[in-house]
Amino acid sequence: MWRSCLRLRGGGRHLLNCPRGGLTASRGPGPKPPAHARAYAPPAERKRFYRNVSITQGEAGFEINLDHRKLRTPQAKLFTVPSEALAVAVATEWDSQQDTIKTYTMHLTTLCNTSLDNPTQRDKDQLIWAAAKFLDTDTVCCRVEEPETLVELQRNEWDPVIGWAERRYGVKIGSSTSIMGPSIPARTREVLVSHLASYNMWALQGIEFVVSQLKSMVLTLGLIDLHLTVEQAVLLSRLEEAFQIQKWGNVEWAHDYELRDLRARTAAGALFVQLCSESSAVKHKLLQG
Repeated sequence: MWRSCLRLRGGGRHLLNCPRGGLTASRGPGPKPPAHARAYAPPAERKRFYRNVSITQGEAGFEINLDHRKLRTPQAKLFTVPSEALAVAVATEWDSQQDTIKTYTMHLTTLCNTSLDNPTQRDKDQLIWAAAKFLDTDTVCCRVEEPETLVELQRNEWDPVIGWAERRYGVKIGSSTSIMGPSIPARTREVLVSHLASYNMWALQGIEFVVSQLKSMVLTLGLIDLHLTVEQAVLLSRLEEAFQIQKWGNVEWAHDYELRDLRARTAAGALFVQLCSESSAVKHKLLQG
């Protein structure tokens, strides 16, 4: 039973430059991949086989269609997302593909795949602890003792973010130069775990993804709470690397690619969390390039 349909034509707007994916389109359920198959192995680029991308709303949520074929996940499940805004974002990724489909540039698609297929079979508690464990080695909490210029840089750039998080959540985080990492109080961990538990499973997939990119729970919270921009969060997560580049020089193609890729992944993850945390629908309208 279809209640709405939104079509994207002629190279729709680019939301993000994002990576990895793995959806396929089919006319029916299709066979499931063999048990021994490696989950989410990056597929080779393939020629674009569709002209139009559309969104339809069914009983279970919003679906993506490539021409008249319904999109499916790597495990052959019907691709269905909980919000229209997320569906539009994913559809835009597919509509933005040119002659070949570069699924490694489709981070939102990948996050949806993970949420739908749950290849590692993690429940909500496991997702929460996967993100919370980064507190013990949080990028902004692990400091150097020398050189003094880097010590001062870390103090000037990271301390304000830690201070914001401590005030925002009413906890103590602190920092450490110990090789064992910072000593996070039990209450701090409890408060932050409780905060993460307020998110749904889809949003938690995005949060854990962003935390793993930035290697920081503190920076991720700042980003999700809109205290930091994507650019700020990424630069703060690479502070020591930026210091070394300034001192020793930049390997242009390598460092530039890594920076752009990290920005794209972080932006996609943050957008995914926001789109999975709100239920408001977007207006039905044609997206034109």
